[in-house]
Amino acid sequence: MAGDAGSGAVRELLVVLAVAGAGLLLAMVAAFAPWHPGPGAVAPAGLVELQAPAGAVTAAGNVSTG
Repeated sequence: MAGDAGSGAVRELLVVLAVAGAGLLLAMVAAFAPWHPGPGAVAPAGLVELQAPAGAVTAAGNVSTG
């Protein structure tokens, strides 16, 4: 009986390691895949457009006319 329990435990451990490896691989693909649009592709719409208010002083010291 001890031999049967040992082989089942090894098989279960291998399944757990295989699932963990697949999850790690998917996470790495998601983290390192290029997210920016390629040449000729349309950029995704942005949620926020940053604009300086009229009369604001820019970093170069110029006054924005809006």
